[in-house]
Formats: sequence, C-alpha cells, structure tokens
Amino acid sequence: MDTVIQQLYSIYSAFPLICTDTRSIKKNAVFFALKGPSFNGNQFAEQAIREGCEYAVIDEEKYKKDSRYFLVENVLEMLQRLANYHRKQLLHIPVIAITGSNGKTTSKELITAVLTRGYSTLATPGNLNNHIGVPLTLLSVNKSHQVVIIEMGANHEKEIELLCKIAEPNCGIITNIGKAHLEGFGGVEGVVRAKKEMYDFIKSTQGILFVNADDELLMKLSSGADRILYGTSKKADYVGEFTGANPFVQMQWSKITDAENGNELNTVHSQLVGKYNFENILLAISVGAYFRVDENKINEAIESYLPSNSRSQVIQKNTNTLLLDAYNANPSSMAAAIENFSEMQSADKMLILGDMLELGEDSLKEHRLITDLIGKKGFKKVILVGNWFLKVGNEINARMFEDVTTATDWLKKNKTNNTTVLIKGSRGMKLEKVVDCL
Repeated sequence: MDTVIQQLYSIYSAFPLICTDTRSIKKNAVFFALKGPSFNGNQFAEQAIREGCEYAVIDEEKYKKDSRYFLVENVLEMLQRLANYHRKQLLHIPVIAITGSNGKTTSKELITAVLTRGYSTLATPGNLNNHIGVPLTLLSVNKSHQVVIIEMGANHEKEIELLCKIAEPNCGIITNIGKAHLEGFGGVEGVVRAKKEMYDFIKSTQGILFVNADDELLMKLSSGADRILYGTSKKADYVGEFTGANPFVQMQWSKITDAENGNELNTVHSQLVGKYNFENILLAISVGAYFRVDENKINEAIESYLPSNSRSQVIQKNTNTLLLDAYNANPSSMAAAIENFSEMQSADKMLILGDMLELGEDSLKEHRLITDLIGKKGFKKVILVGNWFLKVGNEINARMFEDVTTATDWLKKNKTNNTTVLIKGSRGMKLEKVVDCL
C-alpha cells in the first residue's frame, strides 16, 4: 500500500477541508498547490499556511518550509488519488455519475432535489465537473451522506474514463449525445466515444445504467448492461407522457407495471421551461423511484424545483416574459430551444441568440443551420450576437451585433414591450446582461 497516500489521508482525516485558492482560504483546511497555465500554486503555499491552513500539499521542494508542507511528485495527481482513496473508504455509499451533451446540470439538480426527499444527499456544486471539481466533490463526502451525485463534463476523449476511475460510480447516466465541444473531440464520432466511456466503466463494474429508452443511440451503446429504462414507450420501466409546455413543462408518469394495471398516473406541473426538459424530469423521477423515494415526495420535489443560474429561467421583466437559458449552448440544445419556443403561444416573440463556442471547423456550418431553422420557423424579431452569427445573420434579415455590449446599447435605445423573449447562447457570450435592458 502506498505510504504517501496513507500519510496524506491521515492528515485529511484530521482536517477534512480542502482549499485550492488563497482568495478563499478555509481555516484548518489542507491547501493543494495546483498549477495552471498562468499560475503556480506552490508560490501561495506559505500564504495559505499563514492565513489558517494546517497543511499545504506542494510539488516543488524549494517551497517546503517545515513539516506542514507535504511534498509530492504532482499535486493534481495526488488530489485525484486522495479522492479515490477516500471513495474506497465509503464503498457503501452509492455514487451516481451523470454526463451528456445537454441537460446534465439540470438533471443533476433535479435528481438531487428528488433524492434529498429520502436520503442525505451530496451533489456536485454548480458545474465543478472536471478533473479538479470531481475530486473536490468526493473529498466533501462524509459518513453522514447516503448517496452522492457526481456530474462529469468532458471536452476531450479519455476524460470521462479518468473521472470514473476516480469516483468509481455504481450508477451511470448519459442524458444524451449531441454536438457539443466538437473542437476538442474532433467531431461527433469523438463525442460518442467519449461519452460511451461512462457506459464502459459501469458495465465493467456491473453497475446500473439509467437509459432513455426513446434514444436509439443510447440504447445501442448500453446494450448488455444492467439498465433502468425511462421514456414514453412501453419498453421503459418508468413511462412518462408530455402533456404541455406553455411555458412550463407538464407531464404524467408511472411505473410501467402500474400503467399496465390501469393505476392512476402521477401528474406533475414543473417550473421548468421547454419540452426538452421533459426527459430530464423523467430521468430524475426514474432515479428517485429506483431508490424507492415515495411517489408523492418525488412529485413534490419536481414541482418545487426552481431553476437558477441562467438555466431555463422564466423572468417577468416589466411587460416582457424572458426565457433565460444562457448558461450553455451547442447546436443540439440551441435547435431544441428554438423548436420549443416556436410552439409556445405568444402574440409577440423575439429571439436573442449568442454564438455557440468550441465547434471548431464546424462553426460556420452549425450557425448557418441555426439561422436556417429560424427562417423556417418564421421568426420576425431576431437579434444575433457574436462573430459567427455575424457571418450568417443576413440570410434571415436579423439584427446583428458583434458582442453583448453593442447589443445592450441598442436594446436600451429601442425598448421592447409585451414580448416573450428567448435568450440563449454559450456562457462566454454573457447574454444574461441583456436582461436589464428588456
């Protein structure tokens, strides 16, 4: 057994708080001196100790002042190894891992809301879903927790595989596989291979997969695994029916055996916008039901969940209704949002869309497909923000702006009233700034 990890785990057990940023020091914590392209955490180790950390884990010997400085070969790798070692001490706690091109954070939050009704639950905070965020989440798990939900993001192949090896999940979820981070994956085929890493790990450990039975690709990739199926068809274990979204999703659901026996269906009125959230809700319901959360508590959890952080938010602003979904955008989620918006009943509609980032050589093509969809749906009031949309916006006679600053300047001068507005774009476009102008 590695004596270094055992020694570090003894320190962590005595001081089970992890800190990686001296701008937010935690007293009695262990500071991990991580490195980045423009910073070297080793340089801040002494400051961390001075401001209250008990130990500092470093990987450059010249920064070791005394026994409170724990020297390792690589701080990041040690953080990941420590997280995995901690996970092995808590094997009785089920870990649910979730990834996907769209909807993984919303699904994670919905699942958390549901499982909290029956268990002491811990989930990835925000979207800290990478090679640093996943270990930090695991290291915040303690013996009081009964279930853990880990969100896993990726922008290149083998990343999900690494995160699974660290977290050792018992249950796996891929919400969907679409056109996201194409630049890092080298195309859609790379996205499929990368997301499949989740299924491969769960299969190898005889875990459980929650799979959308309506998604042919996910059904094919998960073949041979132990699966819990959710969807609209009778082959699903938990079956749902979408009944409306104007703007909030309404649906019915039941366990398939109850539906076949003619038992009354559960009716849910959510506070989530968009038909595309129906699948996220049904997923959370199926996870809750699998973990034997009471059906009434599941329904209550879904109905009381309020989206935040620019994700599927409905905001009443003066005389306007804003559908703010500006935390993330890729071709799949953008098209789904536009399709849903076109079906909503509203006398006056406006689109405010920002560039979709990280699409590499497919950027121009994918932005043109979005403007083609806008034209097909017949939207008349369209504001496009960003350099990619600038290249294709003329094809639908849209009003175009290079960035959100110039867009907000125009909106301030040209007031919008009595309008339903969809605001969607990649996080880097900062489209949430237009809210105050509407």
